[in-house]
Amino acid sequence: MDYIPHTDTDRQAMLAAIGLQDVADLFADIPAAHRFPKLELPPPTSELEILQELQQMSEENVDLTHAASFLGAGAYRRFIPSVVNHIISRSEFFTAYTPYQAEMSQGTLQALFEYQTMVCALTGMAAANGSHYDGATSTAEAIIMALHVARGARRRIVLSPTLHPQYRAVARTYTQGMGLSLVGDDHLANAEPKALAALCDGDTAAIIVQNPDFLGCLYTPGDMQALADKAHDCGALFVVAVDPVSLGLFTPPGAYGADIVVGEGQALGNTLSFGGPYLGLFACRMEHVRRSAGRIVGETTDAQGRRGFVLTLSTREQHIRRDKATSNICTNQALNALAAAVYLSALGKAGLRQVAALSYHKAHYAADCIASLKGYQVLRERPFFDEFVVQCPHPVAAINRHLLEEWDIVGGYDLGQDYPELANHALLCVTEMNSRAEIDDLVDALSEVSEMKIK
Repeated sequence: MDYIPHTDTDRQAMLAAIGLQDVADLFADIPAAHRFPKLELPPPTSELEILQELQQMSEENVDLTHAASFLGAGAYRRFIPSVVNHIISRSEFFTAYTPYQAEMSQGTLQALFEYQTMVCALTGMAAANGSHYDGATSTAEAIIMALHVARGARRRIVLSPTLHPQYRAVARTYTQGMGLSLVGDDHLANAEPKALAALCDGDTAAIIVQNPDFLGCLYTPGDMQALADKAHDCGALFVVAVDPVSLGLFTPPGAYGADIVVGEGQALGNTLSFGGPYLGLFACRMEHVRRSAGRIVGETTDAQGRRGFVLTLSTREQHIRRDKATSNICTNQALNALAAAVYLSALGKAGLRQVAALSYHKAHYAADCIASLKGYQVLRERPFFDEFVVQCPHPVAAINRHLLEEWDIVGGYDLGQDYPELANHALLCVTEMNSRAEIDDLVDALSEVSEMKIK
């Protein structure tokens, strides 16, 4: 696109149209004393010198290449095969936006189709869309789908208190003004499947749980199936939020009665990147697919009988009448979805299982070591995958500060921020990226902290 500056004649015509004589008149409301403040700028410098200065400044930042991290809580440091960045950096993917013209977008469409196929295989569901913004958005969209399935006749949503706190917050923001009642997440005791089941009634549109949940607890397929049966007996949908990597080891939600599966796909080949952009997984049963928001890519044949791909079942407001749309979501995270597809393809079934198994065993090694320390208690009310809760002898913020400043370790998530009853409790995460030496350093650092008087 060429840049064509305005001519003097253009400027005078525009000023005349708004009744002004000079461009300076546009700034008349700004006091004259503040229009041209004196700037205390450093003396001129060369590009070489400024780059060196910026490099020195950047060295003061903490990054996970140079620091061990045991922080998870929905965003995870995982190994990303080099092929992922190689593929998503190709210009035909990196610059692509909306594949409206199928004949011009077969590569992008096929990539999204393969992504959807792998999400279905991973979750055990029949259909998946081309992604949402993040796990929180997917959870909110699951509520919207449940309302559509119930044709607006049900206004109650049961949320597990151990569903990610930010997912619950986004769900409330997303649905404000809709006259809904979001219940169940005000008491931590409601995390038990039987307690959640007791909250389901004839006005319930959906029960939403997380497995493994935000506190790391892993629920058995039997527990989840019983909760799904209760939801279905009430005429509600059963929604499960997942960590996709955990599905390399454990039973997929589709096998225990889930109607909708959502989750954060960041761990599938996407970097932490200061919190985004991320990738919202969304899969459902085929009977509900027409009520799915976002994009769905379908396989078809062209006039010559050749295999091809198209956007299909597009019930977004950009494609049909606004009042008939399932959602006003206007984009997706296609590049992040492509990264997930390349990641899953590169690892394959055996590779994803190995990543999950390494995370599981390393986390349990860490938990066993920490449990032996004076002043610490590992909560083991249920099995866990790669995250677990530790009761600490000092405030978590103070411990984390010591870990970072003295050991170059990024500590766990302070659960007291979201659960007052879990003050001085940390959520620690261990992935395949944590070496035994890093875990041992964490244990030594925590042992050192337990003997200190810190606030």
